[in-house]
Amino acid sequence: MARRALILVEGHRGNGMAYLQAARRLGLHPITLSADPDRYDYLATEGAEAIRIDTDNLDALVHECSRLGEANQIAGITGFSGDDELAYAMVGKLCEHFDLPGPNPASIDRCSDKFTQRQLLAEAGVPMPAYRVAANVPDLESAAAEIGLPVILKPATGSGSIGVRLCRSADELAEHSTYLLGGKHIWRSSPRILVEEFAKGQFYYADIMGNEVFEIAAAEFGPPPHFVFREFTYPAPITDDEYERISGISLSCLQALGLGWGPTNIEFRWTKRGPVVIEVNPRLGGAPASQLAQLAYGVDLITEHIKLVTGDASNLHRRRMHTAAARYLLPDRDGNLDWIDGGGRAAAVSGVTEVKFYVRATTPIVRKGDYRDRIGHVVAASPSLAQTEAILERATDLISWSISPFP
Repeated sequence: MARRALILVEGHRGNGMAYLQAARRLGLHPITLSADPDRYDYLATEGAEAIRIDTDNLDALVHECSRLGEANQIAGITGFSGDDELAYAMVGKLCEHFDLPGPNPASIDRCSDKFTQRQLLAEAGVPMPAYRVAANVPDLESAAAEIGLPVILKPATGSGSIGVRLCRSADELAEHSTYLLGGKHIWRSSPRILVEEFAKGQFYYADIMGNEVFEIAAAEFGPPPHFVFREFTYPAPITDDEYERISGISLSCLQALGLGWGPTNIEFRWTKRGPVVIEVNPRLGGAPASQLAQLAYGVDLITEHIKLVTGDASNLHRRRMHTAAARYLLPDRDGNLDWIDGGGRAAAVSGVTEVKFYVRATTPIVRKGDYRDRIGHVVAASPSLAQTEAILERATDLISWSISPFP
């Protein structure tokens, strides 16, 4: 009897291992197709099958999946859009080609281009910050003048807050525009920059599966001018009215963008005029945020996603009602990491479910102002928000590190 294989296009440094493990629990054999499998350490750790292939080439992927189908039953094809937005669009095209359940590739393309996404949401009347698009410095400066400082500059494509910065003055605007357009930022297509109004207010995100809003979470960032996540809380401490308003706008986003299959993650700021949409991502949030639903409610959204991918129905029934939170460890300077300690003591705190360091001693720390700045995380859960926050505080206080200036 042929193995039931789950094809994973590319990998994910955060959620990749969880997808492998969930697939195996469901009796599936995961096979990763990647342009560079060595990027993902967990593939070797898990002894997972991986095939090196150009994942930007649809014909090559179709040929490889057809070849794999000769010895395996292809149960489903999926991937991620956290590390590589283009790879997830390719997933939709493969699912369409092989008549398998999957996302609409046109919808994924629309989401991947943040300017196109903004235009479609605006046409549908979805509340958003003011925005413009620019491809050169004069247009960028003109857009910022129209909107008014402070503004946020972000590449029209990409993820992980790479290249995203708050510009509070003309000098900061000039500095970051030079960075984005002067050859330091890597563009996979012609440079286009979104210039956006800085929406001030609490940050929330909605986790959606299909057309159902599963839950709304809250998040906090590290210090400006960058947008590096510092903490997630699941669920968000909000009122029923706030929940309904965010949920209603979330469903409007799905309709405007042609989404509604599989997972979607929608980011909001609650401003003086209520919730405004910051971004729509046709995927789950990255780890450890993706673990929080399981800790809070006993629902593994990764497993439920794989069920949809393989043609089964998902089950979002909540098995418990807890509060879960994750806090990232963020360095406050560049330099050589002399040591990092306290992980064992933090993990021993009652209520802590995971402590993980991403770096080792002697690692050079060069902050980039995006998700790559994080050097570890602590995750905790308990029956109440106050208790979970106290657990996180106690655990992170036990962790310390030393960074020496570069010579």
